[in-house]
Amino acid sequence: MPAGTRFDWHHHDEHQLAWSPEGVLVVRTHEGSFVLPPSRALWIPAGTEHETQASGVAVLRSVYVRVQRCTIDWRRPTPVAVSPLLRALIPHLEDRGLAESERARAEAVLFDLLAPLAVATIDTRLPQDDRAREVAEALLADPGDVRTLDAWGHDVGASSRTLARVFVAETGLSFGRWRTLARLQAALLLLADGQPVGLVADRVGYRTPSAFVAAFRTHTGVSPGRYFNERAASSSSSKSGKSPVS
Repeated sequence: MPAGTRFDWHHHDEHQLAWSPEGVLVVRTHEGSFVLPPSRALWIPAGTEHETQASGVAVLRSVYVRVQRCTIDWRRPTPVAVSPLLRALIPHLEDRGLAESERARAEAVLFDLLAPLAVATIDTRLPQDDRAREVAEALLADPGDVRTLDAWGHDVGASSRTLARVFVAETGLSFGRWRTLARLQAALLLLADGQPVGLVADRVGYRTPSAFVAAFRTHTGVSPGRYFNERAASSSSSKSGKSPVS
């Protein structure tokens, strides 16, 4: 998938496990966005509307599971850790020469390896109000913009109180919370590209790396380093049990 490749909104009749062994995928659902480095995959239940995009150059590998043969009953998109064994098993399942008994064993192991990660989604839905939408789109384009809501109101022709009310009513989030998520979404892509934490923090509007790391940890439950570390992801999933992410 060349940089910027996008598969527009669609759904599958089968469950899908979407994974990129090289590069980073961004999968958007109506519940939020999932940024997937090689250490993470996303279980997408059958019938779930979603959009998939490559951030930079990426390779998309998917396992499709017939609903009637699936032992997992997760009704919401669920991130999972990609352990070294799962990383090897996915291409193994692509072998069309596998005997039926071999494939059945491999599929059973696949289900055993799918451990959910307790990671929140990033939902930066846009408000419909033209003035608030202008603010939102500007922040998505430049998450490092530190203008206050008063300053934004002056620029778009609305009071800060009006903008604050619209953000809550139309996105379900306060303006401050929405901006934090927009910053974190941009930061994930920059971190996945290998940029250092200090530079990323500055580019998305944080005064210090420590403030950025604290915000990142508050939302994801882990530090930026652990988010992109395969061993850490596997460890976190083993502690979280087998229940889907809420």
